[in-house]
Amino acid sequence: MRQTWRWFGPQDRVSIDDMLQAGVRGVVSAMHHIPTGETWLPDEIARRQAQIAAMRDGTPSGLAWEVVESLPVSEAIKTQSGDWRAHVTNWIASMRHLSDAGIEVLCYNFMPVLDWTRTDLSWPRPSGARCMRFDFTDFAVFDIHILQRQGAARDVPEHVRDEAARRFADMDEARRQQLAGNVVFGLPGAAERFSLQDVRDLLDSYAPVTDAVLRRNFHDFLEQVAPVAQEIGMRLCCHPDDPPFALLGLPRIMSTEADYAERMAAVDLPANGITLCSGSLGARPDNDLPGMMDRLGDRVHFLHLRNVRRDGDAIRGSFFEDEHLAGQTDMVALIAAVLREERRRRRAGRSDAVIPMRPDHGQDILDDLGRDGQPGYPAIGRLKGLAELRGVEAALSHPLTEVPA
Repeated sequence: MRQTWRWFGPQDRVSIDDMLQAGVRGVVSAMHHIPTGETWLPDEIARRQAQIAAMRDGTPSGLAWEVVESLPVSEAIKTQSGDWRAHVTNWIASMRHLSDAGIEVLCYNFMPVLDWTRTDLSWPRPSGARCMRFDFTDFAVFDIHILQRQGAARDVPEHVRDEAARRFADMDEARRQQLAGNVVFGLPGAAERFSLQDVRDLLDSYAPVTDAVLRRNFHDFLEQVAPVAQEIGMRLCCHPDDPPFALLGLPRIMSTEADYAERMAAVDLPANGITLCSGSLGARPDNDLPGMMDRLGDRVHFLHLRNVRRDGDAIRGSFFEDEHLAGQTDMVALIAAVLREERRRRRAGRSDAVIPMRPDHGQDILDDLGRDGQPGYPAIGRLKGLAELRGVEAALSHPLTEVPA
């Protein structure tokens, strides 16, 4: 696996110097400051590449921007409304500019309205560490009582609805605002920040968008972008829904192995690929991550390795970001499946035999606590995760224990 590290740009509290000390080989980044739907221009891309290539003192870092995460797909494209055709044109132009700059892997997602969603960004663990958590009942508090979405109460079981009402009544105004802020939390330096009214307006725009319509719109998008990606040598990789089940009354269509198999078959080109995120997909008990890697591995272009622990076995339920080797996904079995796929690719002579991987998320530990960094992206917590993942790969790759193809 090619060990990479996500960097949010100059405002990231974890610097290029820091990630170099972590021993990573490449950088995952994006231009969050450019409004969704606009074109990423060559000068902006070159500026980000130059920032990654230098340490604080100007010394060359030896690192390069290797994976884009993410090139946003606008809500207009997902709903096929407004300027959606122009946005697709701009998306393709951005992809061409990135390819011209030597970048070959592009991660994106097709989640409606909210990207990744958590209700607690700093949940305390018995060890003293802190992590992100999605609490299904707290999300119902947000949806029913804070956002006040029409029909929200009908979307959850009665016992969740009753508990959400009790929790909301017990919350003071500061706690209610904190919960709302956690749910709509954005990325550092992002051009857009959602208010509650923004979310309501976006939900209105999805009124005619059923599950079937969203799948059709995604298919239409792929039919336009994937052939271009194939032509220019760009590997597209769709990130799964996070969490992998319906929220806010909206369909989510990249949550299971069947969803991915359907999308890959719909536009059957090698460039139309997968970001296998073990944390997102692992939040559902019916997703078999090692099996998915074995069955869909030839189209996996990017790996997010992290782990979650679910509170129960419900498809829609609560979970928290566990340590990388401690959650409910068998990380050793998953990495073994990745190594088998890499061996198959080497035998086939594929140029992408080594799959880029980043240690996704991490618990705030030690000096991460109080640093006020991007939730889920601490320096030491991710370094610990990377060390664990690196150790598993090294052990499985050793001649005494090498995993058979």
